[in-house]
Amino acid sequence: MTLVEHRMRTQIKFPKKGKAISMVVKVNNLVKRYGDLIALDHFNLEVKEGEVFGLLGPNGSGKTTAINCILSLLKYDKGSIEVFGKPMQPDSYESKRDIGIVMQNVAVFKELTVQENITYFCGLYISDKKRCEELVEEAIHFVGLENYRKFLPKKLSGGLLRRLNIACGVAHKPKLIILDEPTVAVDPQSRNNILEGILKLNSEGATVIYTSHYMEEVEQICSRIAIMDKGKIIATGTTSELKDMIKTGEKITVELLKADSSILAGLKQLPYTISAEISGSQIVVKSDHSKNNLLAVLDYLNSHNIAYGRIFCELPTLNDVFLEITGKELRD
Repeated sequence: MTLVEHRMRTQIKFPKKGKAISMVVKVNNLVKRYGDLIALDHFNLEVKEGEVFGLLGPNGSGKTTAINCILSLLKYDKGSIEVFGKPMQPDSYESKRDIGIVMQNVAVFKELTVQENITYFCGLYISDKKRCEELVEEAIHFVGLENYRKFLPKKLSGGLLRRLNIACGVAHKPKLIILDEPTVAVDPQSRNNILEGILKLNSEGATVIYTSHYMEEVEQICSRIAIMDKGKIIATGTTSELKDMIKTGEKITVELLKADSSILAGLKQLPYTISAEISGSQIVVKSDHSKNNLLAVLDYLNSHNIAYGRIFCELPTLNDVFLEITGKELRD
């Protein structure tokens, strides 16, 4: 089963029209400064119950700072944060019991086995020993570590270690799960396993906040996405809504026997062309959101007796959206 099919089968049914949807996280005008550096600049965020919410941004955009403020791990200068409808404070232990955190850096005890690690972290939230044992077994099964329960972390591959990290963060069945780059440096099989696991958690009732630099992951699993830069949210919506915000529509690639400047100049003059450039023996035409762009390119090639091989078009990806909104310059 593909991730898309899995999502269609397991997606949480939101309340019917007219019934209020709970706001799991609400951040209003948050400001966080590090000396003269403004890390969060009147940052606003709303995450609704049942969402898999993607939080994207270039390096240094403020994602990790925002997450740490939401978890009340960092003090901030201005603004307000509510989680589960209540103000979030360092001593909001009732709310924190319902939050699971899986950070980018693996945080497990090297001296403990897989099962002992999961038991320890689950025990921080669940005092009933029998219930804790049940949840630990569920978590081990959930991440597929049945055959590794007695292994120390140093004996695990990168993918298995990531799965252990996730199990430690979600074993207590939290209502809100925050995952910060959970698939960094893992193989495709482990990545697929992790993504399917996230969707399963969501289908069982968890609201998820997910950050990643892998745009295809976010596009596959997130029901809504926010793009932030320079400490503030600059765009929010579903994948389709974000794609409609940018000027680029189809990208049409034409394979030619000879790609020369005269052909390039002609394609650039087409009414809906945004840009055209030569790439080896291909010409890549980026058009706007108008219809029949592919037909316009074909008509031009045929009317000028230009021989071509394959021709294909692609709709914009989330990566295209991200680069157009945040820019292409390198970040630290």
